[in-house]
Amino acid sequence: MSGRVALVTGASSGIGFQIARGLARFGAAVTLGTRSEARGQQAVARIRSEVAGAEVEFLIADLSALDQVRSFAANFMERQPVLHVLVNNAGGFFARRRLTVDGQEMTFALNHLSYFLLTRLLLDRLVAGAPARVVNVSSAAHYDGRMRFEDLGHRRGYRFGLAPYAQSKLANVLFTKELARRLSGTGVTANAVHPGLVRTGLSTKNIPWPLRPLVALGVAFMAISEEEGARGPLRLGSSPELEGVSGEYFNLSRRAQSSAASNDLDSARRLWEVSEQLTGLAQTR
Repeated sequence: MSGRVALVTGASSGIGFQIARGLARFGAAVTLGTRSEARGQQAVARIRSEVAGAEVEFLIADLSALDQVRSFAANFMERQPVLHVLVNNAGGFFARRRLTVDGQEMTFALNHLSYFLLTRLLLDRLVAGAPARVVNVSSAAHYDGRMRFEDLGHRRGYRFGLAPYAQSKLANVLFTKELARRLSGTGVTANAVHPGLVRTGLSTKNIPWPLRPLVALGVAFMAISEEEGARGPLRLGSSPELEGVSGEYFNLSRRAQSSAASNDLDSARRLWEVSEQLTGLAQTR
């Protein structure tokens, strides 16, 4: 991937870091999206120490805040005239309902709206870099998801965060498929991927205390390493075998059938329109 430019969000740790390091090893110039300057510096220093000649830098943003997503995109575009690989990876699970500075429910804002807005803001760079790829990190949790258009913020039925998390991961797949349709013929592809149950802080973070020991035990026995979890997204972002493949869902490194709900064209279009409204893009069309 020498000469290629990549951007990975949520890249200071976990599978995001492993994806960024893998792309740097393949020769790409990689920008890491992080929330902390200290952690960004540490991640960049680690990649440079492990990958000879790595061309890496980081940008800071809290991607749950729409203004910071915009600033993040603007800062990236000041540095790079083209973009070849965008990996939307930043996300979270929240057992208690929280609101962002924009008044959006945190899970939906961080896990979906940040993907949507950042990708839309960088589309010109992706088209300029075509052939280019968008990789949206989703989850097998999307199979349990339902788009509650009447209550996307889950004012009711928050269920320790399980329902909004599943909805956000379904939104990732719906967005991917609609994006792929709209980008047809541009040379830019979009695919979603379930990285697997990965042994990271997200596996147990914010799990209610009564359930935490049980979840931690299950993760210890069933989860895969961060390196293994990064293989699927890394393959989607770099493999020559997947050139031109778009609108697909992958389970780890293999193409898989996503849920029936994720293949609902009307829901995908509706989500796109609602997302435009919630991010302010509807007013700029």
